[in-house]
Amino acid sequence: MDHIAVVGAGQAGASLVETLRKEGFDGRVTLWGDEAEPPYQRPPLSKAYLLGEMTRDRLQLRPASYYEDQRIELRLNTRITAIDPAAHVLTHAGGQETWDALVLATGASPRRLPADIGGDLANVFSVRTLADIDAMEPAFAPNARLLVVGGGYIGLEAAAVARKRGMAVTLLESAPRLLARVSSAETAAWFAERHRAEGVDIRLNAALERLNGETTVTGATLADGSQIAADVVVVGIGVTPGTALAQAAGLECDNGIAVDALGQTSAAGIWAAGDCCSFPHGAGRMRLESVPNAIEQAQAVARNILGAATPYVAKPWFWSDQYDVKLQIAGLNTGFDDVVVRAAEARSHWYYKGDTLLAVDAMNDPRAYMIGKRLIEAGRSPDKSAVADPDTPIKSLL
Repeated sequence: MDHIAVVGAGQAGASLVETLRKEGFDGRVTLWGDEAEPPYQRPPLSKAYLLGEMTRDRLQLRPASYYEDQRIELRLNTRITAIDPAAHVLTHAGGQETWDALVLATGASPRRLPADIGGDLANVFSVRTLADIDAMEPAFAPNARLLVVGGGYIGLEAAAVARKRGMAVTLLESAPRLLARVSSAETAAWFAERHRAEGVDIRLNAALERLNGETTVTGATLADGSQIAADVVVVGIGVTPGTALAQAAGLECDNGIAVDALGQTSAAGIWAAGDCCSFPHGAGRMRLESVPNAIEQAQAVARNILGAATPYVAKPWFWSDQYDVKLQIAGLNTGFDDVVVRAAEARSHWYYKGDTLLAVDAMNDPRAYMIGKRLIEAGRSPDKSAVADPDTPIKSLL
């Protein structure tokens, strides 16, 4: 194998090319990215970077010299427009390249509001790239009015940063509660109370009809006719996996680019990793949008390209920073039917299906997170009454 090409210079792509070199691959490696920046961390963008607490250079996953030293060809600011699975050719504006193995690490893109309801007005932003945050930062001024559309983690993190910068914040969520797709009512209520205590105006069951303004957003009209003034809008209504290249090439897609347990797509020689792909999980398929999954799946795929033939087994974990709260999540809560609240010196929510522990939400409680993670990965489920009892030493749950 002479040439491994990786399309997508995000966390998954960067982890994959790094692993190829660590595992001893000595052939040609190219990493294609449509942004002008070398691979960088995304989580700090809307938090430490937007707050001015992290400099641009500290965002980079590796210094530029690393890629030179490792003979990894960075092809930045270049969009791949087509791939030909049969001929092993990829096409871009400057021409074509052949490859022996191709990895799609094309990530995901934020869903945007349609232009016909004001989604294309100035000062309406999504949160995904460094360019998004650089464009947004000047509008995050003290006393400016921010409207957040969407009560998921992206929206809540944006609201927290805006309050830290002295902005007036209104958050719209069309569902009856926050975090409706990803958390329990208990976790949602806890965060709603925290944000309201910080001065965020949270409006639930609030459907957006349109954004107002001629060229720059000035506010919003809700479905019930009420009006909200706004100088800036952040839209956090989910993401769409980057499947366009794969679909155009005829690859199988199912909530992302469909891969097998090794990371192979339906086309020979083409692999995928990260937010863009779905993989076997239990009796179905799963797509994970997280930095840990992007790193670990990319590492597994790199090794499998080189012949390891080891199925990828996800060990999901996530985090979110809001104000002085670090939320750490271990496991997946899909299918839970009971939530056990542990309110000792800190707070955690334990998700069960029957008597089986599925996931843990830990708010400023790293010990509960670590112990929950170990239990879930070991397939062990502590007694609910022991979890709920604040006098039960957390370590005894092991």
